[in-house]
Amino acid sequence: MKRFEDLTLQDDFMFCKVMQNPYFCKKLIEIILSDTIGRITYISVQHNIKTYEQAKYVRFDVLVQTENGKFYDVEMQVSNERNIPKRMRFYQAALDISFLDKGNSYNNLNDSFIIFICLFDVIGKNRPIYTFENICLEDKNISLQDGTKKVIINAEAFENTKDKELKDFLTYLKTGKAKNQFTRGIEEMIQTVKQNEQARQEYRLLSTFEMDARDKGIYDNKRETAKLMKMEKCDNDFIMRITGLSEAEIEKL
Repeated sequence: MKRFEDLTLQDDFMFCKVMQNPYFCKKLIEIILSDTIGRITYISVQHNIKTYEQAKYVRFDVLVQTENGKFYDVEMQVSNERNIPKRMRFYQAALDISFLDKGNSYNNLNDSFIIFICLFDVIGKNRPIYTFENICLEDKNISLQDGTKKVIINAEAFENTKDKELKDFLTYLKTGKAKNQFTRGIEEMIQTVKQNEQARQEYRLLSTFEMDARDKGIYDNKRETAKLMKMEKCDNDFIMRITGLSEAEIEKL
């Protein structure tokens, strides 16, 4: 595991800390989509969703909802596990199932955006950004209009990026060089987090629990993971955020 002092925006822990700030979160999404998204009403980091007991659960890095009801899932991906297209499909399905209550019309599904910020080129065409939505193969001018969009960012292509704000962000992400007010603000926040003793302790506990959980083969079992975290004397709020269990469920362990 990285030392706390060496963390950058590439690391999940620090990325989530920065994205908890509504200004940085909103600005980044708007840079990626080249559009305004409205006021953020909800931000959750390391948000867990499990649709049923035997299902694989999803942990969103950053889940955002805006005042118009739209959802944005923003993921930071450092290593290429060669599964991102299928992961995006699964994340989209989990998001839809979790937020459409029983008895509601399908028309009540919120528009949603699944965004993966990758340090590598998933598609292999050297584009800085790939945007996908469902269209008719017989007439590509016809969109299905199902309210979904998937976006993959390729930070490897930062030098080819024509949009200046996106280029400055990707340059910072890849090289650590902050060239504009937005990226300098992110860097200042990262340095502030590194001076926070509570954040340091949280990272240490998270690192310890993840290594122990993986060693014991219980990482995907939320209750066993919560038990391990209680042994590490993590507080309930932290356990709830990581496992997705309720406080009542944790107290029963």
